[in-house]
Amino acid sequence: MSPPGRPWLRRWLPAALSTLLALKASLCGHVSGSRPNFLLLMADDVGIGDIGCYGNDTIRTPNIDRLAEDGLILTQHLAAASVCTPSRAAFLTGRYPVRSGMVSSNGSRVLQWTAVSGGLPTNETTFAKILKDRGYATGLIGKWHLGLNCKSSHDHCHHPLNHGFDYFYGMPFSMMGDCAFWELSEKRVGLERRLSLCFQILVLAGLTLTAGKLSHLLVVSWTPVIWSTIGAMLLLTASRFVGTLIVHADCFVMRNHTITEQPMHFERTTALFLEEASSFLKRNKHRPFLLFVSFLHAHTPLMTTESFLGKSLHGLYGDNVEEMDWMVGQILGTLDREGLADRTLVYFTSDHGGSLESQIGNHQYGGWNGRYKGGKGMGGWEGGIRVPGIFRWPGVLPAGRVIHEPTSLMDVFPTVVQLGGGQLPQDRVIDGRDLLPILLGTARHSEHEFLLHYCETHLHAEQQCGKSTT
Repeated sequence: MSPPGRPWLRRWLPAALSTLLALKASLCGHVSGSRPNFLLLMADDVGIGDIGCYGNDTIRTPNIDRLAEDGLILTQHLAAASVCTPSRAAFLTGRYPVRSGMVSSNGSRVLQWTAVSGGLPTNETTFAKILKDRGYATGLIGKWHLGLNCKSSHDHCHHPLNHGFDYFYGMPFSMMGDCAFWELSEKRVGLERRLSLCFQILVLAGLTLTAGKLSHLLVVSWTPVIWSTIGAMLLLTASRFVGTLIVHADCFVMRNHTITEQPMHFERTTALFLEEASSFLKRNKHRPFLLFVSFLHAHTPLMTTESFLGKSLHGLYGDNVEEMDWMVGQILGTLDREGLADRTLVYFTSDHGGSLESQIGNHQYGGWNGRYKGGKGMGGWEGGIRVPGIFRWPGVLPAGRVIHEPTSLMDVFPTVVQLGGGQLPQDRVIDGRDLLPILLGTARHSEHEFLLHYCETHLHAEQQCGKSTT
């Protein structure tokens, strides 16, 4: 019964409720009855403070900002690790990397060589594998860094095509400073120093034996002198060529199972990656698809095309981020031109926080993590795990929303699987939670009770979620 003096309420309330229920039913029916395409964009080593829509007003990212304006932003989006390999394993499988064995306990926190036998276990299930079984075309363009081979150089047991992707074009390893003989070196400089030390030891041993023999203080043959000399020359040669060996061993591009560039030609990598992404979208526009574009930007050595060099206010790093934003715009432009935008769920993120330690003198070659302390590789600080999280699905997800609930890269797995009509694996624990309710606004809180943060196999922190979050 309406209150006295308010007859309008009795007339309008039933109509308003009916309209709201009809809208909700229509929205739910649209989501449940459709299978969207998926375009997943992941930056490499880009900090949450490097993007305009997250507060940066000096690095220009108009395309990513426009994506956020047309979609929604997650402000508490978290990676499962502060380095590449475990974070990406968690993203693809929806599981903490400690569950899949994609962590170490000896300090080697990421895969160190393409040729190592480790990688994402073959019994792990990625969202690409599930969607492929549901009829999706699945592609990966860019960085993999989750292993290649097991027992031989050709078995490709950890290859993307063995983890649910129909098509792969990119680096099976990772971009790194050693690919360009940078002073910021991941392993070349260390290997050169060790080889040089061994060379000096053998030279000293050879000189000592020679002096002892010539002075008759030592009764030895010339054999150890000769062998120490040969060993020293081999070590000297190896120290001079170890950088070239690394470039050929790790810095190459594959198309599916075939190597197409070894070593890479960096001046054309950006154009080739964009061409591959565009080609994938065009040839699969008449069927459901999932395309994972895993950028090489903005990992050192910050390979940037000439048209973007010197254009930002933040040196080479800013140039590289602005080029990546331009690449995002080119890919989104292809979606628009092919009439795919309204049928495609687009997601943008980074694999972990920016690298604060990428410095040479006073020059910073890593990202900025906003107000959060720490960065890449720092498991105990938030800056290493806070990442951008942007979703856009025109006509389904409300534009302009900002969500402050704690969410994880692992949540993409169940979200994509269920929207794609797949079923979550029942034979293992899935740590991710479906994001759709909070993206649609039908739920106020994340389904996570807490999120765990590891450094290698060691638990460093726990974050409470849901109603306990302040």
